[in-house]
Amino acid sequence: MLSDVPLDLPVRPALPALVAALRSAGAGVLVAPPGTGKTTLAPLAVADGVRGKVLVAQPRRVAARAAAHRIAALLGERVGDRVGYAVRGERRVGPRTRVELVTTGLLVRRLHHDPELTGVGAVLLDECHERQLDADLALAFTVEARAALRPDLWLVAMSATAEADRFAALLGGDGDPVPVVRAPSALHPVERVWAPPPRPVAPPGAGPVDRALLDHVAATVRRALREHDGDVLVFLPGAGEIGAVAGRLADLRDGVAVLPLHGRQRGAEQDAALRPAEGRRVVLATAVAETSLTVPGVRTVVDAGLSRVARLDLARGLGALVTVPVSRAAATQRAGRAGREAPGRVYRCWSVAAHERLSAQPEPEITTADLTGLALDLAAWGSPDGAGLALPDPPPAAALTVARDTLTTLGALDAAGRITARGRAIGAAGAHPRLARALLDGAPRVGADRAAEVVALLAEQTVAGPGDDLVAAWRRLRAGADPAATGRWRAEVRRLRAALPEAAPRAGEPRRDHLPDDLAAGLLVGLAYPERLARVRRPGGSAYLMSGGTAAQLAPASPLAGVDWLAVAVADRSPGTPSARIRLAAAVNEATAREAGGPLLRTEREVGWSGTDVVAREVCRLGAIELVERPLTRPDPAELTAALLDGLRRCGLDLLGWTPAGRALRQRLAFCRQALGDDWPDVSDEALLAAAPHWLGPELTSARRRADLARVDVVAALRRLLPWPLAGRLDELAPERITVPSGSRVRVDYADPAAPVLAVKLQETFGWADAPRIAGGRVPVLLHLLSPAGRPVAVTADLASFWRTGYPQVRSELRGRYPRHPWPQDPGTAVPTRHTTVRRR
Repeated sequence: MLSDVPLDLPVRPALPALVAALRSAGAGVLVAPPGTGKTTLAPLAVADGVRGKVLVAQPRRVAARAAAHRIAALLGERVGDRVGYAVRGERRVGPRTRVELVTTGLLVRRLHHDPELTGVGAVLLDECHERQLDADLALAFTVEARAALRPDLWLVAMSATAEADRFAALLGGDGDPVPVVRAPSALHPVERVWAPPPRPVAPPGAGPVDRALLDHVAATVRRALREHDGDVLVFLPGAGEIGAVAGRLADLRDGVAVLPLHGRQRGAEQDAALRPAEGRRVVLATAVAETSLTVPGVRTVVDAGLSRVARLDLARGLGALVTVPVSRAAATQRAGRAGREAPGRVYRCWSVAAHERLSAQPEPEITTADLTGLALDLAAWGSPDGAGLALPDPPPAAALTVARDTLTTLGALDAAGRITARGRAIGAAGAHPRLARALLDGAPRVGADRAAEVVALLAEQTVAGPGDDLVAAWRRLRAGADPAATGRWRAEVRRLRAALPEAAPRAGEPRRDHLPDDLAAGLLVGLAYPERLARVRRPGGSAYLMSGGTAAQLAPASPLAGVDWLAVAVADRSPGTPSARIRLAAAVNEATAREAGGPLLRTEREVGWSGTDVVAREVCRLGAIELVERPLTRPDPAELTAALLDGLRRCGLDLLGWTPAGRALRQRLAFCRQALGDDWPDVSDEALLAAAPHWLGPELTSARRRADLARVDVVAALRRLLPWPLAGRLDELAPERITVPSGSRVRVDYADPAAPVLAVKLQETFGWADAPRIAGGRVPVLLHLLSPAGRPVAVTADLASFWRTGYPQVRSELRGRYPRHPWPQDPGTAVPTRHTTVRRR
């Protein structure tokens, strides 16, 4: 077949070495820079050397179709003769087909159906550096199938920027690395032009791309058109940015056509961007044009330097598309598009310094994406954890655990992680496991046609169009309002419908053909994503709570705002934001939500502390959403006690009714522990809370609510902490009152356990030589000596020293102010008194 193509591309001299390596080792790695023709010529060279069909696996549908058309054109044939292709929902092959371009996802499904790949002589895994999930699986499964079942199968990994030695080791399995064949550099040089924006722009992330960057990209395109001839290929992260830049270039003159190229288009529209044209063109493309595609006439590439990747929030089960800087490897691939047919140049919309900070390779999808489909594929292959497979990177343990838990909930895996018969049926549907579950379980309820239509919309979300109303999008597709979107949707509907048996209701399951479209759509969405069933927080509002526990918000002016219940099909949550944004949903009622989220329904008896008091109730929930609440008339006393203890721990001991006597007793006990040691009970907050079941005793077990705690006799409860010998000595060691020389019994203040205070009028202490001591004589009481008006005039624990040095000054200052009170010169021998010198009769 190669001899039928006279085109002399740089990869051609390397192809004999590749075929020789395959004959000797059975596998090899082909590294060829962009523009050298590896995707075009290598399959033909391999087909000349092997019996059977040559499968060429591409990560993208656009690339598979385009490559098939190009190779067929070089052979002077139509697609479907010796060269064909197969992508989801479309296959063009014939009895003479020797080379078939397929997506990596289709190759994985073929390997599941026929691990020996009957009739296939060679598999070429193109652009393996992109590290998509299906590409990694296709490589791992093909390596194992070749080792165990098909040692005669030729296997080639091809890329322009792959880590060649790493892939050579992977293809070698447990043996030596396979040969690496390198092709010479691109035929034509590509000049690099660094064109950063004139002003700083916001870094990429989960939100929209900075409009200033899009303005700059459009201006750079105009500059490229002025400075050079030929067509311009522009790389942008997504279809939204393509539309925005196309709008900015709408006024281009001189017959310059602006054409989009992305995965949402119909095949005919993609082909239009890939065909030569007479006038000049600006092709605005996503990453689909990075590899394996030749866009004819392109002499200049304008690269915005951004890529869009999937991220999964494991805790909430929500995915998001995040814009990230392109890798250096991908930037090289993109630049190579300019040198395929003639010398070219690339305008990079970033600086040299920024380029040096870029990651070397794209981030493997296995490290960031939802792994539910991968986990099902691994289980179907017989390696649930991927151990022993030639995966370039192992799946992250946490993400794989979440994926396997999801599959177990769907009934696709058993408790040991093995695939079930239901799991094989889900896998055979050729859709994400959640969508396959909705298709299989929803068809008997709403009818096979409606189930296939809604699931096709969910599988091809890009056909939904503007707005967040899924049912409105469904009606637009039925009406054919957007021919491109409708064509893709109908192809997927046919594929899914063919995957369904005749949908008869299972025993005991109601048939719901009578459901209106909105409820049918909501039921199917809920079957796929039961944790995203959502109820409005306030009547008429736009804030919702999803059954998985995540807050969600509709866009302003959404037609769904105020709907009581939603089945959310698409939602994402940007890092740091309090709630998810609902992107696509269907209105449902509570009955439909209950049916779709059946496994999440549960009724529980709850006795607990609510924050202010004990709550005892019976609650029916759909996940995190409370549906019905009823008070419990006879809650379990043990649960009440546990709830009150939780309240004490949360709110503190102030929930108890602390009388002055209770506080005083606690202070006396704290003094004894400090002065006399650990034999005395610890009455700190922490200790009392820890020992609450003991010292609160029957008062706690008989309490039912917060008010009962406030009525607890704290004095009696605290005394339970004292063993009998200590209880009998408490008043001796820490007396509540002390008799002073005047005969008064004055209360001791134990607020500071290190220094108990006795506040007493100075005249009542006449005759005391020393301050009294407590705790068996270990601790002197700190005397606060008061004036006749009750104000402190001195603080001392050394009364003898005060009589000698402090008292004379106090006597001098106060005897004139309080002449009716005694101020003897020798207080140590004076008569103490509570009264004035002259008593009134």
